Amino acid sequence: MKIPRRLRQLLRPAWRRLRRRLFTDRFLRRVRGVIHVGANSGPERDDYAALGLEVLWVEPIPEVFERLVENIRPFPRQRALMALVTDVDGRDYDFHVSSNRGASSSIFPLARHRELWPHVDYSSTLRITGTTLPTLLAREGIDPGRYQALVLDTQGSELLVLRGATPILRGFQYVKAEVADFESYAGCCLLPEMLSFMDEQGFRPICRTRFAGRADVGNYYDVVFRRRA
Repeated sequence: MKIPRRLRQLLRPAWRRLRRRLFTDRFLRRVRGVIHVGANSGPERDDYAALGLEVLWVEPIPEVFERLVENIRPFPRQRALMALVTDVDGRDYDFHVSSNRGASSSIFPLARHRELWPHVDYSSTLRITGTTLPTLLAREGIDPGRYQALVLDTQGSELLVLRGATPILRGFQYVKAEVADFESYAGCCLLPEMLSFMDEQGFRPICRTRFAGRADVGNYYDVVFRRRA
C-alpha cells in the first residue's frame, strides 16, 4: 500500500531521528564527551543527556544562543559558548541568518539549497569575527581531552572548522559532519573533499546516512568518521 505524500512528509522527521539514534549516532555510546559546533537551539540535548554525556555547544547567533542556553538549563553537564568557529583566528565574516529560526544560517550564500528548501531564505546578516576551535578552547580554559567526539553542523563550513582544528583533531576518537555532494551553498565543502581531508588526518568513515536530497539536485549526508588506531 502506497503511503500518501502528506503522511510521508509528517513521518520523515520522526524516522530521521529514529535512524540517527539506531545507526548514525551509535558512536555516542562509546564516548564520555561531545563538542557540538553549530548548535542552533540544541535539538539533540535530550539524546545527549540520556547517554550521560558532557557536552560543549558552540553557536554564533546571539538570539539563537539565548534559546540554546535556556534549553540546556536543566542539564548541568551541558555548557554553551557563543562563537563562530572557522579555519583562522581574527577574520571577520558576513554571517547570513536564515528564516527557519537560524537552522540554515551560514557564512556562505545560498546556492542549490533553494531547490530543496525553497521556503528558506536569509533574513539578516551579522558581522562576526571567527576563531579556530583550539583558540576558543584555550581562551575558555577548556581541556579538549575531556571530549572524545566532535559533531559539526555548520551549513557548508565544516571543512573550515576541521582545518582550523587540525592541532587537536587527532585527539578525538570520532567526528560526525553534515555534508552534501552538491553545491548547496556557494563555495561550501563537498563530500569528496571531506572524505579526502579526513583520510589525510587519519580518520576513516564508518557510517554514511542520507537524510535529504533529490535525484536532480544531490544529497545530504551525516558522515561519521573514526580515528584509525
